[in-house]
Amino acid sequence: MKQQAAYRNSIFALLTVQAAFGTFPVIGKAILAWIPSTTLVGFRVGITALILYSFQRWRSDLRLQRRSDYLRLAILSLFGVTFNQLLFVGGLAFTKASNTSLLAVTIPIFTILIGWLWGSEKLTWLKLVGIVFAAAGVLIVIDPRKASFTSETTIGDLMIVANSLSFGTYVATSKDVVTRNGPMRSITWIFLFAAAVCVPLGAYTSVGVELSSMPPLIWAAIIHAAVFATALPYFLNAWAIARVDPSTVAVFIYLQPLIGFIMAAIFLGESIGLAFIAASLMIFVGVFIVTRRTSR
Repeated sequence: MKQQAAYRNSIFALLTVQAAFGTFPVIGKAILAWIPSTTLVGFRVGITALILYSFQRWRSDLRLQRRSDYLRLAILSLFGVTFNQLLFVGGLAFTKASNTSLLAVTIPIFTILIGWLWGSEKLTWLKLVGIVFAAAGVLIVIDPRKASFTSETTIGDLMIVANSLSFGTYVATSKDVVTRNGPMRSITWIFLFAAAVCVPLGAYTSVGVELSSMPPLIWAAIIHAAVFATALPYFLNAWAIARVDPSTVAVFIYLQPLIGFIMAAIFLGESIGLAFIAASLMIFVGVFIVTRRTSR
């Protein structure tokens, strides 16, 4: 009974993760109109590290179970935060939103393949079918015809693919160390290591930027990006990683386009057609196949 409750809580956590991450692209685009991408990453990672450190110090200490875990988490911080954030935010500045959504389909594929090579994931036909089914639904939702892969977007597109590989590596290889040390302590160290790289880079690229001239709304967007689109989803993601297979964590990424379209329908009055409903069913069936297999 407790195991089933923990699994249901993990699913709810992953749904919250995708809803939180799904708010960033639009907010990020607005912020990037005022500051460079690396500066945004510096703010995002630095504020998140401060929040997580303060909370972890309040609830417990920062000591890890093994000395080798410090190195493991430092490496994971590169893949899960530093490379991930710099590549994604940088890619967002050099490519189109439709390209970003389309290329993000590769994250669960990278995750399950790397997890299989790492030994943290059993590569089964059922999981592959579920991921392919969900990916097909995502392709229908975002409509690849809207993507535009030209010489102008090549750099950004490659950065998004590298971002997918980086985050997939993080999800696929972090389960054991996160489980051993706990999600809160682990994610705190991951962001402390990442802040040591991202904050100085962000400060360097902010030279010449008139931060004092930014309107309060942009500062509020930066705070939102750090708290609700970074600290919260990263912690919940780590919490879920300690409890379910990497493929389960990754496949929930396919829900982001659905969340984006539903938000557009609610706040922008965009219509939802039969194709969207059919694609949504495909995504949910694919997610169900992967998570159902994991729950056994």
